[in-house]
Amino acid sequence: MPDTIRLDPADSVVTAVRALDAGAPVEDAFAATSVPGGHKIATRRIAKGEPIRKYAQIIGWASEDIAPGDHVHTHNTEFRTPSRDYEFSTDLRPAEPAGSGDTFMGFRRADGRVGTRNYIGIVTSVNCSATAARMIADHFTPERLADFPNVDGVAAFVHGTGCGMAGDGDGFEALQRVMWGYARHPNHSAVLMLGLGCEMNQIDWLLEAHGLEQGPAFRAMNIQNVAGLRKTVEAGIRAIEEMLPMANEATRSPCPASDLVVALQCGGSDAWSGVTANPALGRACDLLVARGGTGVLAETPEIYGAEHLLTRRAVSPEVGGRLVDLIDWWEDYTERNRGSMDNNPSPGNKRGGLTTILEKSLGAAAKGGTTPLNGVYKYAEPVKAKGFVFMDSPGYDPASVTGQIAGGCNLVCFTTGRGSAFGSKPAPTIKIATNTEMYRRMADDMDVNAGDMLTGGASLEDKGREIYDTLLRVASGEATKSEAQGLGDHEFVPWQIGAVM
Repeated sequence: MPDTIRLDPADSVVTAVRALDAGAPVEDAFAATSVPGGHKIATRRIAKGEPIRKYAQIIGWASEDIAPGDHVHTHNTEFRTPSRDYEFSTDLRPAEPAGSGDTFMGFRRADGRVGTRNYIGIVTSVNCSATAARMIADHFTPERLADFPNVDGVAAFVHGTGCGMAGDGDGFEALQRVMWGYARHPNHSAVLMLGLGCEMNQIDWLLEAHGLEQGPAFRAMNIQNVAGLRKTVEAGIRAIEEMLPMANEATRSPCPASDLVVALQCGGSDAWSGVTANPALGRACDLLVARGGTGVLAETPEIYGAEHLLTRRAVSPEVGGRLVDLIDWWEDYTERNRGSMDNNPSPGNKRGGLTTILEKSLGAAAKGGTTPLNGVYKYAEPVKAKGFVFMDSPGYDPASVTGQIAGGCNLVCFTTGRGSAFGSKPAPTIKIATNTEMYRRMADDMDVNAGDMLTGGASLEDKGREIYDTLLRVASGEATKSEAQGLGDHEFVPWQIGAVM
C-alpha cells in the first residue's frame, strides 16, 4: 500500500493512508510534521486565499500560505460560502441494464407495499404518553411473544415533543407526517396510536387529515379518555394481545428487489467515508436502482457544497430547483439561529481528517451513486418516485433516519468511520465500516467492512455488490448487528422545527 492516496490529478492535497512521521516522503515533497492517518498533506504550494482542492472540488480556502508537505486541516483552512452557479440535468446517466430479476423474502401487505420486518408499533402523539407506551411495549417480552414467531416484536415510538408548539407550520406538519408514516409503515402489521388527550398534536386531526380509520389492525386511545395511566396501560396491553394473532398470520414470500426503499445514511464519518464506504454504498444504490428499487439520500446540511453535483443529475430543472430551495432554506435557518453551515463537521469528524462541511459533503453525496435524481421530498414525506431521490432532513442521524423511515424506507444503510452505535426500528440498519481498524475494533456493531478497499484490494464493484447482496439478505430476515444488540428503541427522534412554547 502507498503511504498516501491522491483522488484526482487536479487535487492540491493527498490523504495519508496511515500516520506519517515528519520527513516521510509525500510525492515530490516531505511531510513537514507528523500527520495522522486520514489527514491531508499539501503536494504543492497553496497561497493564502487560494482554494484547496480534493475530489477535484473546492473543500476550503487557505487561511495562510501552505507549503508542499504541510499538514492541511482546520489550523490553515477556512470555510467560505460556495459558489451558487448551478447547472440542471446536464449529467444524466441512465440506470444500467438490470439483468436477471433479484428477489428477497418480504411481507406483502394488503396495499401492495412490502415490509422487511413484521412489528406491532405503538406510536405516541406527545411526550406525555411516552411512559404508557413504554410500559405497554415492555410487557411483551420474548417469552410472551414465543407463540407468535412471525412477529418481530412490539416497538414503542416515543419522543419529546407534541405540545408546546404551534398548531400549524413546518414543525407541526413534520411531526404529523412522521406519525402518519409510522402508522402506515409496511414493516408494521398493526399499530396502536397513544396520546394524552389535551396536547397540541391531536390524534383525531391526524386521522381526519389522512383518512385513517380504526379497526382490528389500527387502534387509537388517549390517557385522559381511558381514565389514567394504569388503566391505559392495561387497555393497551389488551389491544395488542388482540392484534398479535392477526399479525402472526403474516408470512414472508418472494418479492422483487424493486420493492426495497433504502435509506442512505452516514454518521461518525472520517476521511475514508468519501473514499471507501460511501462510494461503495453508491454503487449498491446504482445496482438497486437498476432493478427498480429506490435509494433515499438525506441530511441536507451534509450535501451543502456538493448540491451542484446533484442538480446536474436532476431529472428536470424543477426537481433540481427544489433541491436548491432546500439549500436556501437551510442557509436562512442557520443564520437566524446564529449558526453556520460549517458547524458541521463534528469534533469527531475533524479528528478523523474532515476539515470543512464542503469536504464532508462531497464524500457524503457519494452514497447516492450515479443515476438521475428523480425526486426531492420534504422531511418524512411519502416517497413515491422510484430510483434515486433526496429527502430534506438535518444531519443529526436519529432525526434524519426517523424522517426516511416515515417516508417509507424499509431498510437503512449507514456508513461510519469513527464507529457509530446506531440501530433503528421498524426498518433495520446495516452498518458499513469505512476502515478495517475500526471494523475489527467494533466487530459487534459492523455488518460490512469497506476498509478492505484500502487494505485488502477489494474493488468498488466488489464492495458495492457485497453491500447489495447484504441488503437482500437482511430484507429477507437476516438480523443485523444492531438488531442483535437490541438497538432501535430509543433512536426514534422526530425533527423539532420551530419554537417551544
